[in-house]
Amino acid sequence: MEFLTAALSSDILAGLTEFSQSALFVARGTGYTVALILGAMILGLALGLPLSTFEVYGAGWLRKITWVYVWFFRGIPILVLLFLIYFGVFDIIESTVYKLFETRISLTPFTASVIALGLASAAYQSQIFKGAILSLPAGQFQAARALGFSRSQAIIHIILPQAMRLSIPAWSNEYSILLKDSAVAYVLGTMEIMARTRFMTSTTFAHIRLYLLAGLLYYLLTWLGVKVLFKIEAKTRIPGLGHDAWRADDQLVLKKRDLF
Repeated sequence: MEFLTAALSSDILAGLTEFSQSALFVARGTGYTVALILGAMILGLALGLPLSTFEVYGAGWLRKITWVYVWFFRGIPILVLLFLIYFGVFDIIESTVYKLFETRISLTPFTASVIALGLASAAYQSQIFKGAILSLPAGQFQAARALGFSRSQAIIHIILPQAMRLSIPAWSNEYSILLKDSAVAYVLGTMEIMARTRFMTSTTFAHIRLYLLAGLLYYLLTWLGVKVLFKIEAKTRIPGLGHDAWRADDQLVLKKRDLF
C-alpha cells in the first residue's frame, strides 16, 4: 500500500512538473503576441488615418482607390492574406534580391504576420476614423479655414486630433478583434501563444489544460488592453463633447418623453 501511494505521488509530481514546464513555455509566447499586436495596430494606424482622410476629403480618384483597398482587405480572410504575403510576396522579394544583388535574405513569419494583420486592420481602422471625422460638426473644418489654416493643416491639426479621441472606444474593439485574429499566425510558425500551445499539446497531449491556459492568456491580454484604452479615453475626454455629450442628450430626450 505504501509503495502504491509513493508511486501515485511520484506520478502526480512528475505530471505537475511536466505541466508547469509546458505552461511556462506557452506563457513565454505572450511577449510575441503583444509585439505582434502592437506592430499590427501601429501599421494599421499609420495606414488607416490617411485612408480615412482620403475617403472623406480626397479627390474622386483617390476615394475610389481607398474604396478598393478597404473592400479588398475587409473581404479577404486573414489566413489567405498570411499565405499570400509569406509564400507569395516574400518569395518574390527574396528571389528578386538574390537575382539583383546575389544576396540571400530571409523574411520571417513574424514579419509576415505583422504586415498581414496590419494591412487588414488598416482597412477597419480607416472606417473607424472615417465615422469619427463625419461625426464632427462641419463648422470645425470651416472655422479652421477661416482662421487661415490650409486644407491639409485643418485636417492634421484640427480634425484628426478630435477624430482620434472619439475613435478610442471603437479602437478598443478593433484591438480585441485583432488580438483574437493573431492566433491564426501559428500556421506560419510565428512563436506566439497559439503556436506554442499547439506544439506542447502535440508532445504532452494535455490538450484541455493547455488550451484553457491559452484562452486565459488571451482573455487577460484583451482585458488589460481594453482597460488601458479606456483609461486613455478617460484622460482625453472633454466635458460636453464626444460620446458622453451624445448620451446626455439622449437621456434628456427620454426624460422629456416620460414627462409627456
